[in-house]
Amino acid sequence: MASLDLSPAGPAAARRGILWMLLTTLFFVSMDALAKHLSQSYPVPQVVWARYVFHVLLLALLLGGRVRGVMRTGRLGLQLLRSLFLLGATGAFFTALSFIPLAEASAIMFVAPILVTALSMPLLREHVGPRRWASVVVGFGGALIIIRPGGDAMELTALFALGGATSYAFYQITTRLLSRSDGALTTLAYSALVGALASSAVVPFFWVQPDLAGWVGMVGLGLFGGIGHFALIKAFQAAPAATVTPFGYAALIWATLYGFVLFGDLPDLWTVVGAAIIATSGLYIFHREHAARRSG
Repeated sequence: MASLDLSPAGPAAARRGILWMLLTTLFFVSMDALAKHLSQSYPVPQVVWARYVFHVLLLALLLGGRVRGVMRTGRLGLQLLRSLFLLGATGAFFTALSFIPLAEASAIMFVAPILVTALSMPLLREHVGPRRWASVVVGFGGALIIIRPGGDAMELTALFALGGATSYAFYQITTRLLSRSDGALTTLAYSALVGALASSAVVPFFWVQPDLAGWVGMVGLGLFGGIGHFALIKAFQAAPAATVTPFGYAALIWATLYGFVLFGDLPDLWTVVGAAIIATSGLYIFHREHAARRSG
């Protein structure tokens, strides 16, 4: 997310931050599971449209008269670019969900923080040491274990998840750049509004009239997405990133549970191994970045 005022976290604040982060992962994976369910009956562009339109409606209701002030930015072009990266990540990931199990797609998406490290040197002029580069290579190895090139048809559809992770990495890079000038609510509002407008321009070409259950599910997408972003902001307000960020990997647990309960999917051994490698690499990279910031 964009810049937030973080106060030193005592034990109680740290517990609150961790709880908010766990809720964040639950809401986001709930959104993903609902998107996978809806994509079995509706085109992916329509599912993406619902995710953004109902999110922006919820945000407009919550902000009320503050909308105009929140939308002020000194870097409009970068805000639009960031929003398009998030839209691309959502579209690619939802497409992957329509073909492959939730746990596999979620695990591949966790390549994004690893990609951020690889891109931070050329794009952000940040120093990346040899140990972090080694973790990047290992993390990509974990993704290859899940995708298994040369295996079966899953490798082609899994590339959508990898494309989503790549787009999400650029989204995170632009978020870092914007954190120097714009607040969290501003970047949140732009990503919701741009996603809603762009998807609304495309959805008429794919529209399938929803029934009552479909409309309820589509509204649920926006609610889960909006509440998930709110919980994420609360997590970083309650405690430092070093405390709460590692708990983001709880999403892999939620994804596995949802996949089994709702779709009868359980990850195979190679997916578990690949996910563990990706998570370990991501956590090590975060640890090294945090240590570098503290020593700097």
